[in-house]
Amino acid sequence: MRQRYKLYNITDNVIRVLYPAQCPVCGDKVPYKEGKIHIKCRDELPYINGARCRKCSKEISDRRAEYCYDCQKSRHLYREGVALFGHKGKIKNAIYAVKYDNKREYLDFFADELIKEEREKIGRWNADMLVPVPLYKRKEIKRGFNQADEFAKRIGRRMNIKVESDAIERVRQTTPQKELSDVQRRKNLEKAFKVNKNIVKSKKIIIVDDIYTTGSTIDACSEVLLRGGADAVYFITMSIGNGL
Repeated sequence: MRQRYKLYNITDNVIRVLYPAQCPVCGDKVPYKEGKIHIKCRDELPYINGARCRKCSKEISDRRAEYCYDCQKSRHLYREGVALFGHKGKIKNAIYAVKYDNKREYLDFFADELIKEEREKIGRWNADMLVPVPLYKRKEIKRGFNQADEFAKRIGRRMNIKVESDAIERVRQTTPQKELSDVQRRKNLEKAFKVNKNIVKSKKIIIVDDIYTTGSTIDACSEVLLRGGADAVYFITMSIGNGL
């Protein structure tokens, strides 16, 4: 795995010399020596540096607590998850730029940062595959891509984990989760997904998405994967809400 990642880095460096990265914070070109983000812009990002929930990875203010408020009162179906940033400020804008302005190149920065910070934990999960949260087909055609799938492929290349983009399918169109309450989110996703392949049985799976708020989407996907015979489910997201 390390050799493959080293080869990827060499190729990536050559590409960045020829085609400088675009900063996910300010949108300007980034000098090669600065990587994929301006040094000054990196300081504006809401990294999760404090105490984290042991279950979902949300930042929590009480360092004595093991779990965030949501994970204390809710039963999540996944085992564990990681996110790198709080979903606010510059990161929120960058993720929306990926989704709605086709700034897919920003996902290279997100993938690099996540792996730099969480490679050890993700490696301990010993996952067999990455499964991106699917979009409803009509929505994916209209947008032209699925940001979770694009992010998963970048994680997969860097960590040498297979990506199964069509392991689960969104079988009905749902209301955007950001418009709903917690209860409405869970109701909205009932019977929204199905397992598409018999490849998840006895497998350890990492679900990949862009944003984690209450965990309703990750739980809905976890449910169908576990019903399909998956051994364990984890998750990765770019950003996550506040854990209080």
